[in-house]
Amino acid sequence: MAKVTFKEDICKGCQLCTTACPKNIIVMATDRINVKGYHPATVLEMEKCIGCANCALICPDCVITVER
Repeated sequence: MAKVTFKEDICKGCQLCTTACPKNIIVMATDRINVKGYHPATVLEMEKCIGCANCALICPDCVITVER
């Protein structure tokens, strides 16, 4: 199973990763705000992740790491 991690403190909430995910499992966390004042991206159902790393490739701030 793939594992996706986010450096939430530097996420600027651009939502590019949410559109790049073919499984639509990345969302913006509405229950918390990071130090920059944005809702950071998070994965809801990690078990559905296929490890494609599209999210990491499209992220302009290198916030996302995908491990297979």
